[in-house]
Amino acid sequence: MKVLSIKEPFASLIAKGIKKIETRSFKTNYRGELYIHASLREDPIREELNNLVKNLNFNRGYILCKCRLVDCVYMSEEYINNLKENNYTEYICGRYEVGRYAWVLDDIEVLDNLVKVKGQLGIWNYFSEDEIMDFMMNIRYGWVDKYNNIHEKDYETFSSEYKLQSPKELIKNKIGVCYDQVELERYYFNGHYFKTYFIVYYNGVCPSHTFLVYEKNNKYYWFEHSWELCRGIHEFNNLNDLLKSVRDKFVILELNNKYEKEKVVLHEYNKPKYNIGVNEFFNHCDKGRYIELWK
Repeated sequence: MKVLSIKEPFASLIAKGIKKIETRSFKTNYRGELYIHASLREDPIREELNNLVKNLNFNRGYILCKCRLVDCVYMSEEYINNLKENNYTEYICGRYEVGRYAWVLDDIEVLDNLVKVKGQLGIWNYFSEDEIMDFMMNIRYGWVDKYNNIHEKDYETFSSEYKLQSPKELIKNKIGVCYDQVELERYYFNGHYFKTYFIVYYNGVCPSHTFLVYEKNNKYYWFEHSWELCRGIHEFNNLNDLLKSVRDKFVILELNNKYEKEKVVLHEYNKPKYNIGVNEFFNHCDKGRYIELWK
């Protein structure tokens, strides 16, 4: 679903049906369904808006309503003067200057359950976690080497020839290990509140796993596709319980419960560069925030 992030009080004015034109400095060719998201930032409320906003409760950081974007009109002097004369309420809810654009909205409908998301600039895509899991089901487990050869079962040269794929490459190749798959999940979770983690056992062989965690309605969810034995969306009351659950499954399923605690390491990591090898990927993750696993 397409989403447009708008500062308050204007997002709430749209949700209430008071404002039906969003004003922008650029045009859009998009037409169709659109979510309206209230940005975390807000504009100072102008005096002429006081009567319109006095009964509004702002929900910054949430998707408030859905609508349809039906037109994008170039602002001529005639257009602006006509709106000012015939719909002054709409006029004061936007920034009308010759050369700007009026994005016309229709069929505005408030959501029964508001959706907490970060938001992005411009029109961006929002996918639910269930939709993302459906997308991920198109990806099978395996890897692509630096020569763009695909490997499904042969891991003999993985440590020396693996390269981290970009989301675009993974969608095309439809095969990747957890490192690749988390980057595609990162792409689809754009706008959500999420973090990515890297767990590894430093024993020479260095078995490892990456995974994504997102937050929703004060709950934490382990989103897992690549690890087939644990595939699914797993709910937890807090982040600590979630990370310990992943730790326990890792040492049981990957290490056969034979391990030294100090060698099991977890880091939260940010988006890496694409097309890097295993050693570069490990180094990137190890520079992330260290998480104590055994408290």
